[in-house]
Amino acid sequence: MIEVRKGKGGFSMKLNKLLEVLGNDIIVSGDTDIDISALAYDSRKVEPGCLFAAIPGTQVDGHNYIQQAIDAGAVAIVGERNVDTGDKPLIIVKESRHALAAMSAAFYNYPDRRLRLIGVTGTNGKTTTTYLLKWLLESVGHKVGLVGTINNLAGDKILPATHTTPESLELYQLFAMMEAEGCDYLVIEASSHALDQGRVSACNFAGAVFTNLTQDHLDYHLTIENYCQSKAKLFRQLDPSADNRYGVVNVDDAHGYVFEEACTAPVWTYGSKDSATTVRLLDYSSSSKGMHFSIAYQRQKYAISIPLIGKFNVYNSMAALTAALAEGMAVDDIIKALATAPQAPGRFELIDERQDFMVVVDYAHTPDGLKNVLNSAEKLDPRRLISVFGCGGNRDRGKRPIMGRIAGAISDIAIITSDNPRFEDPMAIIDEVEEGIKGVCNNYLIEPDRAKAIELAINMAEPGDMVVLAGKGHEDYQILGDKKIHFDDREYARETIRRRLAK
Repeated sequence: MIEVRKGKGGFSMKLNKLLEVLGNDIIVSGDTDIDISALAYDSRKVEPGCLFAAIPGTQVDGHNYIQQAIDAGAVAIVGERNVDTGDKPLIIVKESRHALAAMSAAFYNYPDRRLRLIGVTGTNGKTTTTYLLKWLLESVGHKVGLVGTINNLAGDKILPATHTTPESLELYQLFAMMEAEGCDYLVIEASSHALDQGRVSACNFAGAVFTNLTQDHLDYHLTIENYCQSKAKLFRQLDPSADNRYGVVNVDDAHGYVFEEACTAPVWTYGSKDSATTVRLLDYSSSSKGMHFSIAYQRQKYAISIPLIGKFNVYNSMAALTAALAEGMAVDDIIKALATAPQAPGRFELIDERQDFMVVVDYAHTPDGLKNVLNSAEKLDPRRLISVFGCGGNRDRGKRPIMGRIAGAISDIAIITSDNPRFEDPMAIIDEVEEGIKGVCNNYLIEPDRAKAIELAINMAEPGDMVVLAGKGHEDYQILGDKKIHFDDREYARETIRRRLAK
């Protein structure tokens, strides 16, 4: 075990010891017999005694900020090319991100070797699945940390989440905090970006869960195949020689076989097909109170009820259930806990102000996600289904007309609006969405102001109708250019309903 000491600000370590985790394929210049009291990859967060890792990104190259880091007190530099660091030691590595991941794990004394770490990947369902798995494990006495889209939970402490999966440095800071809080399990959403960029490359995963895969993030991955292979890295990362490692795979998904093939540890499968050898879905039904379904497990039939709406939540529940079985939980304990499972914020979240129509807020921002949510809403048999949705700026443009077609085909009235336009013209985004919707539906409206679009939908709703506000879910902001402004669909929907009821 590499020696880690506690310094004034927390952890401290000799640079020469820290570099041992990088192996021999590095070039070192300068004195490495020095103390490192912190790690950083953002020059604005450098403090005296810090090691600065220069990471080349898609928009910003950390190598351009090395002098700023030195001026702020950095005592050592890790980078991918030879640069002037004055009298500070320079360590040249092949990939700075992978080096940072390995060093972060060592610097914080490998907390993930003592926590059981379960990663969940997929296009849709990651957040709900992690919340459900956390709930199941806690129901039998474990203390569980969570890292994900909505927030990071370290014991009872809630920390804001800036990315679905943070950089490795923040991850290990969170892991160390969770261990200090007494957690024995940690459930993490593993995004395709994080897996592709090596942010979780040093993580000691005990289990990997695959939910599903549909089109998303092709602005980054370019092809579905690249996107799929990036996610499959989570399963390749499992160490089959370690105790109790496993993969959980949704075999109903067309890409499920990729994850089975990528996993050298035992694979537990779920789905409705005969190839679902662990948990097989037999039937399901829905109501406004939740879902009821039955499964076959070890040649026995079990009936399950969950207070969550939508067939997609049946699959999210089966993913969590199968992982809990792999962790040794009894099936009866799992079923009992699922009956009172919590609603993940912004996931088919009902907005109830005692109005005579339903309002649902959901994070659905992919074609498949939008289709699932609207189909689930339709199964509740509303008088009319009114949808409000948009597509993010500076993101995968290919999904815009697809989402337009889906909303037009399922909704009785569709309202196209803005959803984090970033640096794009909101109307240019809407025009691309409209290309898809106008071929299947004439009953659609355009309102680029999201607040006005929500007002429009709620004020036109009649008794028995359902309004679905899709795309933002738990998010409490809109991104306009390089600015974030406060905006929460749930808050604004409640305010609008109250104003309407007060008239």
